[in-house]
Amino acid sequence: MWSEATKIGEGRRGLMLMVVAPSGVGKTSLTRRLIADHSDLHLSISATTREPRPGEHEGRDYHFVSRETFDQMVGEDAFLEWAEVYGNRYGSPRAPIMAALERGESVLFDIDDQGARTIAAQAPGDCVLVYLLPPSLAEMSRRLHARSQDSEEVIALRIARAKDEINRWETFDYVLLNDDFDRAYADLAHIYHAERLRRARNPWIGTFVGNLRGEEI
Repeated sequence: MWSEATKIGEGRRGLMLMVVAPSGVGKTSLTRRLIADHSDLHLSISATTREPRPGEHEGRDYHFVSRETFDQMVGEDAFLEWAEVYGNRYGSPRAPIMAALERGESVLFDIDDQGARTIAAQAPGDCVLVYLLPPSLAEMSRRLHARSQDSEEVIALRIARAKDEINRWETFDYVLLNDDFDRAYADLAHIYHAERLRRARNPWIGTFVGNLRGEEI
């Protein structure tokens, strides 16, 4: 009879899912639905030195820390990656993320191309990199204009940045085209399910197979 320690799935290791896309491709909608549909997948909460914006909450949107605290964390190698953006620092705390993976939970990163590659270089076995492509730059521009959040100048910069970023598509494990939301979501969910089942992330299988071989019928 199998013990509780060898029951199916126990001891599974989580993964870090990096979903990268230019603004206007639909990344936020896809990733938030993926999290809502999977109780074992959580959004990485970054630490930042900027002040909270109206409606933001500590521990839900960000971990808000002082510049002194952030610098101390950098010195202690407490981040998987960090960057300074418009005078404020942002970083992905290492300890809670790695602890989640050990518990069998997975972490989704809302991150840029550079940050994703930085983390993947440190923990290649734990990372899955997915890049989302727009159906066209014209459609991406239309979506950016439709949401009415950016000036024409900012939209032009986002388009230019997207052209540069798209050149690195071959560095990703998967590349999805978001020309149809439901299909793109189904593909993203299938990727997550398949990666969770990788043999290397399921060390319990060895013990399970050993028990099968020794089972008396």
